[in-house]
Amino acid sequence: MVDIALIQQCADPALKPEFVEQFVERAGSLDPLSVTVRSGSRLVLVPKPTTSDDAMELIRKNIGRNTIRVGITQYPAGLGIMEAGELKPDIVDACANLKMGTALFAKVYRIVMKWYGNPADKEVLPQVFDDAIRAWQTGYFEGTAVFRAPDPGVGKPSEPRPRAPSGEMAKGKDDRPRDDEGPDTSGTDAHNNPYEAGMRVDLSGIGGSR
Repeated sequence: MVDIALIQQCADPALKPEFVEQFVERAGSLDPLSVTVRSGSRLVLVPKPTTSDDAMELIRKNIGRNTIRVGITQYPAGLGIMEAGELKPDIVDACANLKMGTALFAKVYRIVMKWYGNPADKEVLPQVFDDAIRAWQTGYFEGTAVFRAPDPGVGKPSEPRPRAPSGEMAKGKDDRPRDDEGPDTSGTDAHNNPYEAGMRVDLSGIGGSR
């Protein structure tokens, strides 16, 4: 379990502490030096880093070639990075990683929430959360590259689009290349800056969902 003091100090305030705990439990790691490397859908076995320097060296060796997830939130290390020299060591710092990861996940959640029509029904919110977790893990939701997509902010309620057939959904979420690597073609828009959160939305209704 993530230390509550760390959550209160470092996590994006748009997310309730219980929400952050669930996010890390289901999609993250308790080890701030954790580095997960994938080549397509295949997990690449790499030595476990014991220091921040080891972790950064491992990330630099794989950046641009493989999908890399880092730290407590398993943050997508290649997001917005043009070359390895632009990597900042705070990505393996527990507080900084939690701050970046929860801010980005809050945006992913808003994207999923908008697709559902910004529902207020608490019975629907756990499904929204589940889909946001899957979108975080794959980088995609219903064909949208969620890490690079604009932050929808607090959208007006609307009817959600029909879901695609299960086979098509599985392809869209699981068989696409993971959107973690390569240059960020969206420029310097603040919505795509992993160090900045966009407009925030009240997520308090799902703090107790599992």
